[in-house]
Amino acid sequence: MACASAGGCGGAGGGCYKDEEEKQVLFSENQNQHHYICLKCKVEESISSSSGDFTSDLCFVCFRSNLFGKFKQSITTNDLISPTDKVLVAFSGGHSSRIALQFVHELQEKAQKNSEASKDKAYPVFGVGVAFIDETNITSLELDKAIEDLRLIASSLSPPEKELHIMPIGNICSSDPVEGRNKMSELLCNVTDATGKEDLLRYLRMLCLQKIAYDNQYTKVVLGSCTSSIACHIISATVKGQGYSLPADMQYIDARWEIPVVLPLRDCVAQELKMLCCLDSLKTLEVLDGPRSGINGLVSSFIQVLLEENPGRERTIVRTAEKLSPFHFNRLPEESKDSNNSHLPSRWRRRKKQNLKSHDESMTSEFLCPICFSPLTKSDFESLTMKLGSSDTCSESEIFGSSCCPSCQFQILPKEHSSMEQFYSLLPQPMIARAPKESMNGDQAWLREQIKDCLLSDGEDGT
Repeated sequence: MACASAGGCGGAGGGCYKDEEEKQVLFSENQNQHHYICLKCKVEESISSSSGDFTSDLCFVCFRSNLFGKFKQSITTNDLISPTDKVLVAFSGGHSSRIALQFVHELQEKAQKNSEASKDKAYPVFGVGVAFIDETNITSLELDKAIEDLRLIASSLSPPEKELHIMPIGNICSSDPVEGRNKMSELLCNVTDATGKEDLLRYLRMLCLQKIAYDNQYTKVVLGSCTSSIACHIISATVKGQGYSLPADMQYIDARWEIPVVLPLRDCVAQELKMLCCLDSLKTLEVLDGPRSGINGLVSSFIQVLLEENPGRERTIVRTAEKLSPFHFNRLPEESKDSNNSHLPSRWRRRKKQNLKSHDESMTSEFLCPICFSPLTKSDFESLTMKLGSSDTCSESEIFGSSCCPSCQFQILPKEHSSMEQFYSLLPQPMIARAPKESMNGDQAWLREQIKDCLLSDGEDGT
């Protein structure tokens, strides 16, 4: 190429430096173009968030397909949702629960189309409901707008139609809304520790979800817990001394509740879910998502610092904790699976069976903390039986307090006797019902049931 300059550039070897510049520009453009091509389809441009805090090497279609694939694989591999189920999706207003709701809807919508397309229409389609727990205890224009948006979100996800359940958290304490709100406020005032107060709210929220599910004949509760929230829980639970019960909270299935709880988004990170909400224009209710406090807030900030150094730290934390053995209730009972699927066509029953190595396969029950529902260690249970068995005059509040795990005793229960009595009187009935009502000397049947695996038979003398 001849130099276009008037006097020539006099480049060495007859070459023009302008030609070299053009080559460098073309090379850089090609490099940039290659960098932004989707690594999966090799056609579309990859995506990145406008804020720059999350990038992906995939295009939008592949990115969404990848996330939905993780969701669907967790469901099919672990048998989280069967065609005969009626599932209740817990919606908090955040990104994770919004994606869980959207993906469950798409799964249901596809099942509905397959059922309608079948000749005999014999394929059942699982039902879906949406639950929102109102924890504000106040009424405001901002909250009213959020509730209105929530109704619009639920109504937009049809057909099939989804029933919306909105329950003030105080209703778990009393059926009367005003009385329930007052009792809830008074109950929380008795908890002086910021972390304990936040954790107690989380436990009460689960009680509300269980009540909604039970009253409306739901068979599963779907939570939006993802890799990020589970990673935070792993660290915070360890700090609080809940290491023994930690495996119970991070599995795909948690069947210690009357209505089993499932986590289909367990393998997705929060940044991916937030990104998808933005790209898919899915409305969230951020006004209802308040900041964390106490230990939970510190751990959340700590995880964010780790992510700045290595975005994969959340997955590393969860993978490390997966080495802990889950409990026997972290799977669905086989008879439940068989009864749900026995009448279905064979291809519906072709599910991969979960292979979990539990703490103790011979144990058919665990003694659970009446507040957080965490399994007690053997030493904690032995301390409980010794303490209650040595006294005939324990009050119900004392028995309840002694039945709690060490973490709840330290962070939630009041230390003063009078405050404990008041705290106990304000607790919701489902939580009180979990603890033994009398001292061990007055409830031998309960004690024998809990330690039956350790008792000697009539023909054994203990030598």
